[in-house]
Amino acid sequence: MAILVTGGAGYIGSHTCVELLNEGYEIIVLDNLSNSNDEALRRVKEITGKQFKAYTADLLDKKHVSDVFSENKIDSVIHFAGLKAVGESVSDPLRYFKNNITGTIILCEVMQQYGVKKLVFSSSATVYGASGNVPITEETHLGATNPYGRTKQMIEEILQDVYRSDQEWSIALLRYFNPIGAHKTGRIGEDPNGIPNNLLPYISQVAVGKRQQLQVFGNDYPTRDGTGVRDYIHVVDLATGHIKALKKIQSANGVDAYNLGTGKGYSVLEMINAFEKATNQKIPYRMEERRPGDAAICYANPLKAKKQLGWQPIRDIDAMCEDTWRWQYNNPNGYEKVSELNKDSNYPVQQHAADFLSS
Repeated sequence: MAILVTGGAGYIGSHTCVELLNEGYEIIVLDNLSNSNDEALRRVKEITGKQFKAYTADLLDKKHVSDVFSENKIDSVIHFAGLKAVGESVSDPLRYFKNNITGTIILCEVMQQYGVKKLVFSSSATVYGASGNVPITEETHLGATNPYGRTKQMIEEILQDVYRSDQEWSIALLRYFNPIGAHKTGRIGEDPNGIPNNLLPYISQVAVGKRQQLQVFGNDYPTRDGTGVRDYIHVVDLATGHIKALKKIQSANGVDAYNLGTGKGYSVLEMINAFEKATNQKIPYRMEERRPGDAAICYANPLKAKKQLGWQPIRDIDAMCEDTWRWQYNNPNGYEKVSELNKDSNYPVQQHAADFLSS
């Protein structure tokens, strides 16, 4: 029986695929490659030495999703697929609601049709909005402040209703804080489209020479150095959290939410200093006005995941920065150049399944 990973070619998805394969799971990847790259899947195979099927498909295409289930014996689903840029969601909310919410509904309809009722959902700490109370627990009031966050919050509510209607379902809602870092090999990492939306990818692109300087939004917050404080978590620690959640849903029914964070907050200037240490170079930056809606401090209370899933992060901020830099230094343009070379080749991700074999 296989684990279906939607959005498995993406940043968190590809790292989770590596951990699943290393744990001995059979996986099937479904990704429309709209904000990911098929080269990541080739490198997952390279890292693990394992074969797996991959489908280029969109969750909005119900027939294609159904074909994936009919052609394979699927036990559980880890659902990453979705649009994810906060700013873009503000400028084009209807696209985000249609893609993220409708895609998840279609996925659940097909799962129900095929009797697959075990789901790990990729949620986000954005469901908490600009909560001023820290550390944030799973009981903190939900109040997403942008369309992207609202899609996550709405999907959580939909999935809770799905369970209430049919208690054979088992669902884990994983609320991520700020994923950073990369696989220790430097072969897979975060490859954002266009200008990075998040702090560390932007810093690393400045360090590698792709961008001139970093903009720091706000230096007058009530924090230790005036800049915003966030909870950063290594993407591999985040990936192992999915393995723990998968084991939980495979052993018991129910629906529950879990914070995946470190429980520690680092300011923007502390992150810059840590990255300068990792790269042994200065990161130029300039101070800007605060952005509307940004909270001063945001970090998780991750004790529930520790107690109920047996999960806790083990990588510190130095490892996060060092692994990010190894990835960026070795892949200054991300997967871009390799993807261009493969554009006209017989690359093994097809409209229907293809095994990842050694070439």
